[in-house]
Amino acid sequence: MNELFVIMKWLVDTSDTVKTKLANCSMHRKPRSERRRGQERCGAEAKPEESVPCGTCTTMCPITEVRRRETQRRLHCFEMERGTEKERMPRADLSRTVKEYSRPAAGKDSTRACDLRPPDVLFKTVCYLVDEIAASPTLHPWTEVYSFVFDRLRSVRQDMIIQRVSGWECVAVLERTVRFHLYASYRLCGEPLRLYDPHINDIHLQECLSWLLECYSEGQYEHQAEFQALSLLYNLGSARTLQRALELPERVRLSPPVQLALAVNRAYTEPNPVRLLRLAQKLDFIQACALHRHLLSCRRDLLLLYSHGHNSRNCRFPIQKLADVLSLDCSVAGQLCQAHGIQVSGDCVVFSKASFSESPCKDLQCAQMHKLVDDKQHDLSVGSIIHGIA
Repeated sequence: MNELFVIMKWLVDTSDTVKTKLANCSMHRKPRSERRRGQERCGAEAKPEESVPCGTCTTMCPITEVRRRETQRRLHCFEMERGTEKERMPRADLSRTVKEYSRPAAGKDSTRACDLRPPDVLFKTVCYLVDEIAASPTLHPWTEVYSFVFDRLRSVRQDMIIQRVSGWECVAVLERTVRFHLYASYRLCGEPLRLYDPHINDIHLQECLSWLLECYSEGQYEHQAEFQALSLLYNLGSARTLQRALELPERVRLSPPVQLALAVNRAYTEPNPVRLLRLAQKLDFIQACALHRHLLSCRRDLLLLYSHGHNSRNCRFPIQKLADVLSLDCSVAGQLCQAHGIQVSGDCVVFSKASFSESPCKDLQCAQMHKLVDDKQHDLSVGSIIHGIA
């Protein structure tokens, strides 16, 4: 009996000792999440900071790439030395050759300073692409011009990303790139898919616009209001874009371009196509280019609205008045009505909600209905449009 008592007392003392030790350990031991953060912090401190490469190439294209593309006969016709275009191996004109975009590949070093152009050279390259290529009256067709400028601007952005270019140098390049893509979306609308892909253009435009707006959030820039408005007009109906616009600083949010874009966006979401088209008359050319991809659906909504509001056999709506509301020529307005199943009788239109067709015929292209945008271009040159010179 005495032995059993001694054993039980030993077990109790041992358990108390174990509990005390565990409690002491828990007091000094950090939670797992804190330990992990500490380990990561130590790892970050131990890891040397990566150095950002700085380009030293002073020409629009590194000389090594020029010679390689000469040998491989991969020079673009816009880059060849005049008079050598028909030779077996055309020579490169160093003043016209621009570094092409190349995809990152395994084992390929894309950070060599001699292959990277510093920010000032990148900006000069963009100006060359705009003034000498995109705005050239002698280079045809414009689909080929677009393809060349598109690729070379992509290469410029690649160099900017590698060097982590920021500030006004980055903003100046992105602003011209966004305007170029907006102008191209209007000018090349309706071109065959093999020559111009609007989806790819849209992807790159959205990427550049997003990058540009991010730059604006880090400082004050002259054209911020212009591009905030363009973002709204290009992305009508986007809740995210609208929220970002409403959170802008007051000086930007209350600026005339942003206020007009907000009004257009509201008319689009209500929807009120009549008001939207009326407000569209106040837009400048590049703003109209941003809006133009929404005009086809806007005009369809207007005709649907009128088909219900003027649904009567005895009702005759003057086609000229309808054309003015749609911002179209009379003949094109008549074609659009017929494409949606609306009867055109002489110089009047007979609306009927029963005969209205949601999907227009494929023969009627958006490019045929550019009057609203065309009227705003006036004598503006391509160069002044992309550079933002009013």
